[in-house]
Amino acid sequence: MIDFNNKGFFKLKQNDEYAERVTALLLDGEQVIDAYKSMRDGVVFTNKRIIAVNVQGITGSKKDFTSLPYKNIVAYSVETSGTFDLDSELEIYFSSLGKVKFEFTGKTGIVEISRLISKHLLA
Repeated sequence: MIDFNNKGFFKLKQNDEYAERVTALLLDGEQVIDAYKSMRDGVVFTNKRIIAVNVQGITGSKKDFTSLPYKNIVAYSVETSGTFDLDSELEIYFSSLGKVKFEFTGKTGIVEISRLISKHLLA
């Protein structure tokens, strides 16, 4: 499982590469909303869950996929980018896992992701 306390993993930039990497894991009716990549790792937001991809080893052929269902979220916090601070952040609190923090750089669909999470929490 991914070490979610490792802050370096979560400097993410929008990139569709990881959307393709998780295609085989998607359920019927599950759709990718957005995908992000750091140096080697990535995060994919679908309409049902968050899939974190941890690339391991020197060659990167070994990968760890962690599925974080929206139904296990108990609270979340969004920090949007500003004039001088262009990064945005998403902190999510899962019932049995604890806090997971994602930091985004550049263009991010943080508002859309926030709405998606709210839809699952408040429905």
